[in-house]
Amino acid sequence: MDKVDIKERIKQGLEIREITQTQLAARANIDKGQLSSYISGKYKPRQNNIDAIASALNVSEAWLMGFDVPMERVPNKTESVQSSSVSTQCKEIIEVCNQLSPHNQRKVLAYSKNLLSTQQMEDALLPNAAHEMNPTEEQKKHADDVMKDDKEWL
Repeated sequence: MDKVDIKERIKQGLEIREITQTQLAARANIDKGQLSSYISGKYKPRQNNIDAIASALNVSEAWLMGFDVPMERVPNKTESVQSSSVSTQCKEIIEVCNQLSPHNQRKVLAYSKNLLSTQQMEDALLPNAAHEMNPTEEQKKHADDVMKDDKEWL
């Protein structure tokens, strides 16, 4: 079986994910010099760094090593969200967040907490603001539907 060299796959991964070598090194938690030596072909990465680079690029280890397999990463149990109660959007957020640098992950967390706090304040005010005039149950439901429909607020 013919294999593509790992240095070529790393370059392809950088291009596909539209990230720099510096960003990849940070995400994979490896030294920039090490990564550069892998990309130049001077050295081949050890398995732990192959795993880290594949995870940071969100590609399968086998694809990164040059095998003729699908590029898509099949997450292992520690990487994937197994709970069926987690929405598709939340799973997508987690996948994106896992690709961010630690600094940007902290930004996402701070923004998310701020957004949750705002939502909680809005939820506390919603019943009073929408239902002050003794509306019928149907009017209450309609007001709630409008307030909770994101399309109404774009």
